[in-house]
Amino acid sequence: MSSPSHAVDQARQALRARLREIRLAAHLTGRDLGDLAGWHSSKVSRIEHGRQTPSESDINTWCRHCGADDQTGDLIASLRTIDEMYVEWRRMQRTGLQRLQKAAVPLYERTSYFRVYEPSLIPGLFQTADYALALMRAVVAFREIPDDSAEAVEARMQRQQVLSSGGRRCAVILEETALRTRIGDVEVMAGQLGHLLTVASRSNISLGIIPIRNRVMWPTNGFWIFDEERVLVETLSAELTVTQPHEIALYAKAFTQLAELAVHGAAARTLLASAIAALDA
Repeated sequence: MSSPSHAVDQARQALRARLREIRLAAHLTGRDLGDLAGWHSSKVSRIEHGRQTPSESDINTWCRHCGADDQTGDLIASLRTIDEMYVEWRRMQRTGLQRLQKAAVPLYERTSYFRVYEPSLIPGLFQTADYALALMRAVVAFREIPDDSAEAVEARMQRQQVLSSGGRRCAVILEETALRTRIGDVEVMAGQLGHLLTVASRSNISLGIIPIRNRVMWPTNGFWIFDEERVLVETLSAELTVTQPHEIALYAKAFTQLAELAVHGAAARTLLASAIAALDA
């Protein structure tokens, strides 16, 4: 699976290639288009070779002079998608973590079916307050951002209520590693794993755990699928937002294959119990 930054680069390349195809179909050279648009002679070349990002106005002008007004809307939509695909954590977290937690609430509230894959952490929807606090304090220290961990944890706990209303469902696939990655002390981890056992018994929650021995698929970042609307992928430096239907379908396919590697029901509970027992070892 491509890295998030690579996926963004591919989307930008696709937009540039489409603009070039439109120009060639109109039988215009770069200089011809620049003259018609009143641009500097090198602007068309800079856009097509990725040295300049086109604005919405540029796309409008490009399509108009190439006789492709019918494609303006789709191209501008692609540009907006690219703009929101890659959001730097530093910008999102510059005032702390609480704002980030609250900003996601509308997306959670309009989602009916969550599909979540996490390789190394317990997902936020299933975290205890103690686990979330230990995790957020680590993020604050690493990012060197204002410490509003307590407020951010409260916001996360409130956000978890979405799974208790609206008939929402959530399918979660965890790597066994996520059960054994130590966040906080032994007491925090014991409480977290015990809580996961409890919530996994709810009728609207499906929990699958991929045993270490079953791990044969490629390594990948964690990702969240929100209905068929979007996918969020978290990396060390950024959050990738995927909204193109064919890309969402790719993540859905990956989720299905990951789910086939996982154990569920009693076998998943056995792995959880084993992870809890290992805390005392």
